[in-house]
Amino acid sequence: QVQLVESGGGLVQAGGSLRLSCAASGRTFSNYVMGWFRQAPGKEHEFVGAIRWSGGRTSYADSAKGRFTISRDNAKNTVYLQMNSLKPEDTAVYYCAAGSRWIGITRTDYDYWGQGTQVTVSS
Repeated sequence: QVQLVESGGGLVQAGGSLRLSCAASGRTFSNYVMGWFRQAPGKEHEFVGAIRWSGGRTSYADSAKGRFTISRDNAKNTVYLQMNSLKPEDTAVYYCAAGSRWIGITRTDYDYWGQGTQVTVSS
């Protein structure tokens, strides 16, 4: 059974940082793309960025470039989203997802999803 479990969300002031984790289990993810999405209240899921598990190639949405960094730890089967210079508009539930398409930027590109973790940025 595939499981993706996010953690690390919380409340932070504007300008602060958070690191989200996504622990993956249940299958071999070496051929997968791991994506991060977010959903703000009343809005659709928004692609944040993705990483190829094999090789570590990354891609980011314009809103994330220069502030967010995605990395992975093969030994821990965990993907990270380091978020710096956070803004109130980054407030959302953040999800990690696993899929096979590079670069998958829509929900339908991903087969497995975590439950999400809330990030709130106060002004």
